[in-house]
Amino acid sequence: MAAPTLYDILKFLHITGIVMLMGNITATAIWKFFADRTGDARIIAFAQKLVTYTDWSLTFWGVILTIGGGYGAAWAAGLGPFDAGWLVWSQVMFTAAGIIWLGLLVPIQIRQARAARLFADGGEIPESYRRDSRRWIAWGLIATVPLVAAVWLMVAKPL
Repeated sequence: MAAPTLYDILKFLHITGIVMLMGNITATAIWKFFADRTGDARIIAFAQKLVTYTDWSLTFWGVILTIGGGYGAAWAAGLGPFDAGWLVWSQVMFTAAGIIWLGLLVPIQIRQARAARLFADGGEIPESYRRDSRRWIAWGLIATVPLVAAVWLMVAKPL
């Protein structure tokens, strides 16, 4: 068995990042949705705290590995970032998702985390928290679409 090449290592890091990113955003949305549905302030506050923890430990590092590994693998393969249509459109999709996350979802999560600290001991859950939860789920689903498209482009390389 041959030793892994630089390309192999960078591609592995890229795919690991994608698994971390996609796995966390989908799993988090599911368990947060069901936690919110309980109506139990303690469960909801705990779930909201986990959203923050998992975003810093999985989503953030998933993004770093996806970007670093992706650009590194392209470089190791002799490809520039704009040399193939699938690379260009993958970057467009990833950027679109990032804009939604940074522009809408992260501010919502910050508001929700602050609100959840106030009702973590079983207090009243404000309507603003519930409204933000609905927006977070809706925009999170929307932001996931370009990420799924980017993964498909990476695998299929149709362009």
